[in-house]
Amino acid sequence: QVLLVESGGGLVQTGGSLRLSCAASRIIVSINTMGWYRQAPGKQRELVAEITSSGNTNYADSVKGRFTISRDDPKNTVNLQMSSLKPEDTAVYYCNSNRRGVTNWGQGTQVTVSS
Repeated sequence: QVLLVESGGGLVQTGGSLRLSCAASRIIVSINTMGWYRQAPGKQRELVAEITSSGNTNYADSVKGRFTISRDDPKNTVNLQMSSLKPEDTAVYYCNSNRRGVTNWGQGTQVTVSS
């Protein structure tokens, strides 16, 4: 069974930073498209950032220039560095893997940005 475990969420003030990590088991992150999604209360889950197996990255317009997704192949983890956080970034953040249509999700980690 594939396991994606997120960590690093928490409470931070506006303008602060957080680093999320996703540790993967039973998949190899470097051959998957790995993504971070978020879901705020009452809203649909949305893509925040993703990194393909070739290392290409894609970001939601709302986080461009503030968030950076990266992959640590030896540790089999994917990270999301979040800076200049805003209250509207408050959400549960989920790690996702996708390879040839097979998708896996983590349980999520809460990020709360206070104003």
